[in-house]
Amino acid sequence: MKILFAIQGTGNGHISRAREIVPLLQQHGKVDLLISGTQADVSLDQALSYQFHGFSFIFGKSGGVNHWQTYRNINLFKLRKDIVSLPLNQYNLIVNDFEPVTAWACKLKGIPSVSLSHQASFISDKTPRASGTYNWAEMIFKYYAPTTHHIGFHFKPYDVFINTPVIRSEIRNLEIGDKGHITVYLPSFDDRILLPFLHQLPDIRWEVFSKHCKISYREKNVLVNPIANSEYNKSVVNCLGLLTGGGFEGPAEALFLGKKVMMIPMKNQFEQQCNAEAAKQMGVPVIYCLNQGFAAAVRQWIEQPLNVSTNFSNQTEAIINRLVQEHSLSRPFLSSGLLS
Repeated sequence: MKILFAIQGTGNGHISRAREIVPLLQQHGKVDLLISGTQADVSLDQALSYQFHGFSFIFGKSGGVNHWQTYRNINLFKLRKDIVSLPLNQYNLIVNDFEPVTAWACKLKGIPSVSLSHQASFISDKTPRASGTYNWAEMIFKYYAPTTHHIGFHFKPYDVFINTPVIRSEIRNLEIGDKGHITVYLPSFDDRILLPFLHQLPDIRWEVFSKHCKISYREKNVLVNPIANSEYNKSVVNCLGLLTGGGFEGPAEALFLGKKVMMIPMKNQFEQQCNAEAAKQMGVPVIYCLNQGFAAAVRQWIEQPLNVSTNFSNQTEAIINRLVQEHSLSRPFLSSGLLS
């Protein structure tokens, strides 16, 4: 069997989850890996078969998307060329984690594909949504990376096709400690913007992982590091709490480890606002901007007891086995040796 696994390269959550899923897919056949996007700071252990520019939202430095850089980064001619040229007929199964090139190639060629992603959970109207008018943003969930079948992940199984988060084995196997620091992962904020706010709480030790710095440095009570998988894992497993954005995998892993979590979702980013709403319903505190109330909100969060309970059991292998069983296509020409 030949499997194509297409992965979104914006942010680190998609690739982090793929690190757990790829070995499970490889138990069922030869897996070709495709990544599109330009904003990931972590990588896979396996070699890529395809890497495309894709269509990425560019993180800003003050809490939101950099719309100008996002616009400048778009290359519709190359996107169309990649979509048309992608050779899909050689695969028995195409799995997609919110990756647009493969999704649209499949749609235009009438080939089935399966979304295996957090974003797939938003196909259901039972999944929590942020308040306000975001009709335009709902279209992104439907048309950014359309597939014929959906398997979603979220904090809770809000619908029949939604599963609890994939927690990486490297996280599940860590020995949990508490060295008293707060880990910070806010990729849409420049560390220099964060520092004055973190300095307002001088008795707290902060370990910041920043997209915007190249070398580690310490300033007063704050240690700033470039993003690196092993160093981040070590920090979060030994932290008192995680101050993070409105992503999905990072908060899910911290909650699994029994850590306190506070979220600051990106401004005008619908998915992150929805994630924050879902987390808030579970008891996770959410703040929506850095302002003069930051120190008091963080102090209250730290002093309050942990009141969020989760049950993120390890279902990943069973999900992959069921996906392969239900969605693999029989392609006789593969066994004839015409394609390999």
